[in-house]
Amino acid sequence: MKKRHLGFAINLLALALFFPGILLPMIALDMEMAANLSGSAFVTELLNKELSIIATVKDLWVDERFLVAILIFAFSVCIPMAKTSLVSIAYLQKNKRREQRLLRFVTGIGKWSMADVFVVAVFLAILSTNHANTSQVQEFNVFGLSFAVEVSTQTLSAVGHGFYYFTAYCLLSLAGTQLYLHGVESTKQ
Repeated sequence: MKKRHLGFAINLLALALFFPGILLPMIALDMEMAANLSGSAFVTELLNKELSIIATVKDLWVDERFLVAILIFAFSVCIPMAKTSLVSIAYLQKNKRREQRLLRFVTGIGKWSMADVFVVAVFLAILSTNHANTSQVQEFNVFGLSFAVEVSTQTLSAVGHGFYYFTAYCLLSLAGTQLYLHGVESTKQ
């Protein structure tokens, strides 16, 4: 019975981490372009953005990338909220059989929560571009004068606090639900 209560408490703790996880920036991106012409450098910022899950969904929606926005919203917001709601309903059940069925359903859709992990993996893939530099030199001849133009870009990325909150939410939610289910199933034996 203690595992049941502890598992539910862990799910509540996971929920407390969920909201900062989707609202705080998961990643910060900074991209700049530099052009060097005969020793003179011109630098311009192309991108300076912090992205949370919710901000990403909003940006995708505004850019009319509806399918991707809906998928990220569904798997990173809707399914976790549904799982937490169902775990709470199960915890308040007087009927132990119904409680166990709800928990098994939640663990069944828990496989879909691997999409949460996928979202985190996508953000990590973006982070792999950290310090990605490109550089290209072109030489031009104008009226017999030779000019060398070097155009380069630099992309910097950093993990935001939202990444850690969301990752902790994913892990605690899975662990809490498994512990809760194990506690319910062990009391039946």
